[in-house]
Amino acid sequence: MAFDRGRVSLAVDCAVFGFAAGGVRVLTVRRRVPPFADGWALPGGFVEAGETLLCSAARELEEETGVVAAHLEQVGCFDALDRDPRGRVVSVAFAGLVRREHLTLRATADAGEARWWDLADRPPLVFDHEAILAAALAHVRASLWQRPLALALLGARFTLAEAQTLYEAVAGMRFDVRNFRKRLLATGMLASLDARETGVAHRAARYYACR
Repeated sequence: MAFDRGRVSLAVDCAVFGFAAGGVRVLTVRRRVPPFADGWALPGGFVEAGETLLCSAARELEEETGVVAAHLEQVGCFDALDRDPRGRVVSVAFAGLVRREHLTLRATADAGEARWWDLADRPPLVFDHEAILAAALAHVRASLWQRPLALALLGARFTLAEAQTLYEAVAGMRFDVRNFRKRLLATGMLASLDARETGVAHRAARYYACR
């Protein structure tokens, strides 16, 4: 894309989270074009004419990784004058959540590779994507007890034990089992299902779903 330094270009970047093996994962792509070729970045790109920001974010995410997020939500605007060495680019950042059954990836477009990383083990990110990732994670953490945003990572149904493992991974802290369950149920965000676990050695736990 040719740049006119007298213009401001609009982009979207997506900090997308998944949940697997008891830990929170973040989705990244390895760039195969300058700037920062071979560096790891969050999925994203430029907004096309006639596109809303949300449509642009969903399109870039699917084009670069093959992922369709269960949820995408704006978390902020990043407009540092030097955030992109190609010219003046303002980015609207999104937090995305992917259900555990939809974590399969395929890299396309300008992404040479797409990969889920554990938050603690990921490589450094190029551009200002470290700041975008931090803002998106803070956004998800802030929603934990107000609305079932993070629970979208678990899929259609889940046990309270699975919900606690998720909350602890997102919050980065441990919760007392009894207090956690009482607090989560008191939010009114969950609906109790008739179904229970099967084929387990312990007492079968009840499944819940988001209201």
